[in-house]
Amino acid sequence: MKIVATNKKAYHDYHIEETYEAGMALQGTEVKSLREGKANLKDSFARIEKDEIFLLNCHISPYSHGNIANHDPMRTRKLLLHKREIQRLIGKIQQKGYALIPLKIYFKNEKAKVELGLAKGKKAYDKREDIKKREADREMEKAFKEGRR
Repeated sequence: MKIVATNKKAYHDYHIEETYEAGMALQGTEVKSLREGKANLKDSFARIEKDEIFLLNCHISPYSHGNIANHDPMRTRKLLLHKREIQRLIGKIQQKGYALIPLKIYFKNEKAKVELGLAKGKKAYDKREDIKKREADREMEKAFKEGRR
């Protein structure tokens, strides 16, 4: 499994409750660009419209050796999920505060996949708490390393 892009900001801004793996309907130059590792998931999200899921604001750079028929970097891309999964997600999304956030794009069995997270937004105090916990863990690790010497 080759990871192309990750959305680190998603883990900072949201509580991820469930993850789903979805295929992506891409054009040829988009796949080539992804293989070069040129994708950005910052500020991207997924939306459900008429029983279909679409990925918005995902930037896949134009292919470097492409011609005039290169793809639009910010185009809306359709995500491929089973109908049962989509119906389940529709029920969850209708609850207040939930969103579908792409966490990473990767290749699995030579096919481009996106990992979607069912996420609930964090409050400012939750973010501060996470930062304090991370710093405390770092300090403990540092103390353990110094204690071993």
